[in-house]
Amino acid sequence: MSIEEDIKSTIKLGEEEKTVINLIYTNNWLKEKTVLCFKSHDLSPEQYNVLRILRGQKGNPSNLSTIQERMLNKMSNTTRLIDKLITKDLVIRQTCPSNRRKIEIFITQKGLNLLAELDDDVKSRNQEITKHLNHSELTTLNSLLDKLRTE
Repeated sequence: MSIEEDIKSTIKLGEEEKTVINLIYTNNWLKEKTVLCFKSHDLSPEQYNVLRILRGQKGNPSNLSTIQERMLNKMSNTTRLIDKLITKDLVIRQTCPSNRRKIEIFITQKGLNLLAELDDDVKSRNQEITKHLNHSELTTLNSLLDKLRTE
């Protein structure tokens, strides 16, 4: 189905407008699919993103600034996300022993276990979302999206 049909547009859209509307619409569609994957685990997509960033540290600490710059959603309130993950015992925050002004954030074993549990579900969801595209189309789409964000 075309974007015009999805949004029930009664006017012909220019290609630039159509592209931006299509990206916004598709982003919201992806969010809906993503939320369902995490809802049963009482996680938001942003909390999941923080856990993945911390797992990528491979046991090394991170800080709020590093997490914020790696977030997919740059508008997320990283401090609030970390606080919620601490409440769920998925991450810990501690003062750096060598620099008392520095706060270090680590993923807990419980957080690692949750990610391991989610890995197959996320992989399946991603395959389901992209099932209508072949490898070449996925490569082209990724290249075009990267090019679109070039400033």
